[in-house]
Amino acid sequence: MLEVTNLSVHYDSIQAIKDVSFTVNEGEIITLIGANGAGKTSVLHALSGITKKTGGSVIFNKIDVTNMAPDKIVRAGLVHVPEGRRIFANLSIRENLEMGAFIHKNHAQIKKDFELVYEIFPLLRNRAKQFAGTLSGGEQQMLAMGRALMSRPRMLLMDEPSMGLAPILVDEIFSIISKINSEGTTILLVEQNAFKALNIADRAYILETGRMVKSGLARDFLHDSDVKAAYLGG
Repeated sequence: MLEVTNLSVHYDSIQAIKDVSFTVNEGEIITLIGANGAGKTSVLHALSGITKKTGGSVIFNKIDVTNMAPDKIVRAGLVHVPEGRRIFANLSIRENLEMGAFIHKNHAQIKKDFELVYEIFPLLRNRAKQFAGTLSGGEQQMLAMGRALMSRPRMLLMDEPSMGLAPILVDEIFSIISKINSEGTTILLVEQNAFKALNIADRAYILETGRMVKSGLARDFLHDSDVKAAYLGG
């Protein structure tokens, strides 16, 4: 579904991503693992068109999206759930979800999309008129995910969904990610909690200082001594 070849990203004279290549198959959960500053977020920003690519190509669902504008990438079905939620704090929950449906015009289908999101996140239905900025961190993460689902993505790019959340909420978020995937959405996951990510992923890639250095089955990474020492606390 996604084929990334020799992707490069520069910030002025600094090369943040260095000829990174990887693939994501339809139906998979793929996780990108790496230390802070490894370039994981830069990869997602490049894929979604937020950051300009300085080299390489991105083919999504057989469409070349390398130089597409971000809104057209969303229309193609590749949707980004950004680090830090980035919800619209001064809008209601329902209005935030409506923003996620901006590419669609069929009101009957949008109504069905609301029901789908509310089924996954019941608390959003119960608080639909509440200002998004008054939600807790975990609730805001659910809203950010729900907003992305309103665009009917083929694939979600998820950046640090558990960041800053209490452990009990982390478990809930990962359970929801697995549910979304089981219902047909492919997921590329960037997550600092490598143990949680590897437990739900099919395959994994490791980034170090902007380079892809290792790939394999997620379950194998859980038992890899080098991976355990570097990312799983020994």
